[in-house]
Amino acid sequence: MARVRHEDDDDKSTPRRPSASRTEDRGVLSAELEPDDRGPGLRPTTFDEYVGQTALKHKLQIFVQAARERSEPLDHTLLHGPPGLGKTTMAQILAHELQVTIHLTSGPAVEHKGVLAGHLTALSAGDVLFIDEIHRLSPTVEESLYSAMEDGRIDLPVGEGTRARTMPFSLAPFTLIGATTRTALLSAPLRERFQIVEGIELYTDDELAQIVTRTSKILGMPATESGALEIGRRSRGTPRIANRLTRRVRDFAQVRGRTAIDRPDAEHALAQLGVDPQGLDATDRRILEAIVEVYEGGPVGIEALAATLGEPRDTLEDVYEPFLLQRGFLARTPRGRQVTRKALEHLELGDKPTQTPRRKRRGGDGQGQLDL
Repeated sequence: MARVRHEDDDDKSTPRRPSASRTEDRGVLSAELEPDDRGPGLRPTTFDEYVGQTALKHKLQIFVQAARERSEPLDHTLLHGPPGLGKTTMAQILAHELQVTIHLTSGPAVEHKGVLAGHLTALSAGDVLFIDEIHRLSPTVEESLYSAMEDGRIDLPVGEGTRARTMPFSLAPFTLIGATTRTALLSAPLRERFQIVEGIELYTDDELAQIVTRTSKILGMPATESGALEIGRRSRGTPRIANRLTRRVRDFAQVRGRTAIDRPDAEHALAQLGVDPQGLDATDRRILEAIVEVYEGGPVGIEALAATLGEPRDTLEDVYEPFLLQRGFLARTPRGRQVTRKALEHLELGDKPTQTPRRKRRGGDGQGQLDL
């Protein structure tokens, strides 16, 4: 099992094994799990337990097996995709399959070069350093990471004032696993230093139903096939949301005296939670309704839409848009976002326009003319 080391762990209270050790007796030192994963362990720890992403798993299994056969660290790996799809979980599985320690941190937490140096110099041979939201590293820290990834060294400052200089420090061979929800924000030099770049896609309803089935059993309230599918298809293609909804549906079913979650239980609980049969929540409906009511169906720019809703642009692009686009409720055009006929029918607004009238150039009388 992989040893998990969080950035806040105290090295003095947790002695380290020799760097060459890569045996299976490595236990968990400590782990900072996401809120939905506290309590019973819901995170899969092996490729066999990981549901979905079949093509990705197959490729990573080959890369891991090849690295182990060569007794080398896995090549530096970048995982990208929307939030909640399991990038952190996949990193922990990779460390487990490699039988090495994983050190967890995030881009905002690595505030300066000294913090990065602390993480890198604490790595033993073959260890994994996982940096979540790696696109949020500062340029100075990112530049220090280049030499660590390519040459296995980092330059440490020595002395102060006019006597200050840098000393190269050799690092143990390691694997950097970066995770990002915004690949476009990664600088080209950093992105090109990853030898393995893989995306994690939104899950299908059937895959999410499998996750719900597994989670419900762990939580002590098993779900029937129809109940699991009902929760799965309303989970926005995201395992994290599937686990969260399963917890809440379990609460409703438990209070109603159920011993298992069936479809009526799931429908009742999800209706109470404001998740409609298509998986849209209140914010999804606000987005679509704003485009219809304020912008007559669109197209509308993301900045204008964010201002109208009072939501950050990043939240709309990273959290809500991928699902709405995948399910066909929203379309992205060169001129902006536009609702689809499917969205109008779902919102029961079938008589509303689906495109904003375009204003032509002003005529000779100075009056604007509308192109209807």
